[in-house]
Amino acid sequence: MSVIKYSKLTNLQIKQIIKHFCIDIDATKTSKLLNLNRHTINKYFKFFRELIYKFQLNEFEKVIGSLELDESYFGASRIRGYHGKLKRGRGTIKQPVFGIFKRDDLFGREKVYTEIVPDCKKRTLQAIVRGKIDLESYIYTDGWRGYDGLVDIGYSKHFRVNHGTNQFALKGENNATITVNGIESFWSFTKRRLAKFNGYSTYFNLHLKECEWRWNKDDNEMIDQLTKMIKDYMKNES
Repeated sequence: MSVIKYSKLTNLQIKQIIKHFCIDIDATKTSKLLNLNRHTINKYFKFFRELIYKFQLNEFEKVIGSLELDESYFGASRIRGYHGKLKRGRGTIKQPVFGIFKRDDLFGREKVYTEIVPDCKKRTLQAIVRGKIDLESYIYTDGWRGYDGLVDIGYSKHFRVNHGTNQFALKGENNATITVNGIESFWSFTKRRLAKFNGYSTYFNLHLKECEWRWNKDDNEMIDQLTKMIKDYMKNES
């Protein structure tokens, strides 16, 4: 990560690159707008994504609250050599990703955690849940069998909606809404963004964490936060 430390760019140019990254202008357009080499912009953007990746891993440790769990599948709609359209959802050959969505509450704003997984079987998902979610949390899921048994391992406040019977929202304890609409909104946002930046094929893990970080933030907040990450990195490097 020496791109900043040994940079020949001015502070103003670096601030402009940060701004263009945060307002979601791609590397090609950024290089043209700032009259800088595309390769240079790519190096900076990758550096930013690596910082964000580490930041997000520390941001979502073990949590307690109202949480929605869901899995999604990422990849191109067609693959060379594969005839026909790829199946959507469970059973697809696309890459599965598991997500935890922390609803906004009195203690803070919405947060999202994602993890690339080999499959969405019960054993795989339960291992992540045990490591990331406090037993006192309220957990909301759909009816996927991968979520079976959460009550048995101590998550007694597990509530489900059955999408297979067109059930998408119910009222639970304390009038809370049993739904996974929050995490599904995040999946939609992420897939639109990754399609725009071709994030399925190159550095998928970095782009995924970047989408977590971008979720529900305005441009100025992202600029301030990324600038602080860079300053903290430079202090540790000196």
